[in-house]
Amino acid sequence: MSIKEHLKNIKTELPDGVTLVAVSKTKPNEAILEAYEAGQQVFGENKVQEMTQKWETLPKDIEWHMIGHLQRNKVKYMAEFVSLIHGVDSLRLLKEIDKQAQKHDRVIPCLLQMHIAEEDTKFGLDEAELKELIQSEEFKAMENIKIMGLMGMATFTSNQNQVRKEFSNLKSIFEKLKQELPNISVLSMGMSGDYSVAIEEGSTMVRIGSSIFGVRNYS
Repeated sequence: MSIKEHLKNIKTELPDGVTLVAVSKTKPNEAILEAYEAGQQVFGENKVQEMTQKWETLPKDIEWHMIGHLQRNKVKYMAEFVSLIHGVDSLRLLKEIDKQAQKHDRVIPCLLQMHIAEEDTKFGLDEAELKELIQSEEFKAMENIKIMGLMGMATFTSNQNQVRKEFSNLKSIFEKLKQELPNISVLSMGMSGDYSVAIEEGSTMVRIGSSIFGVRNYS
């Protein structure tokens, strides 16, 4: 099947109110254009340099989401154009995003990344760190970032019950955070292997790559 057909199939499965982020990391511009011409406008990249190169050459109405782990020294390269940063996992990173956004007279939308998986390799805040961050005076003073909601990745496992439990946990953290930040609306959880479970548990944004573009080539 073509990229266009894969996209169409996935979009028919997604309920209203769920945003599809097409994960285009490692994929060439031609593949992204094929998806774009089929109506997809939101794309996710995990490396700043690759995303910046694509932004420079592809249509300017594409929304670029930074979905990978982000180093503070890379923020300046994408502050001009990034539409949403998914993986904010520290106050220090948020401060850098705020600083670079100010230079471009922008407010950059961000998601706070929660650690919900049982794997040590995943990044993210725990609930105590989340509370500390949003109650800090430094956070309250930031004017060039906007927290849109939360992001989290479930454990990479075939145990659907565990995945469901982790997504359900993230949804409950999201609901608690809503009491402190009533304007949040985005719960980004679910990828190619588990997005249907994520949607059942309340996801409003899914990140899907290989089911659209095929298996990734890392060589």
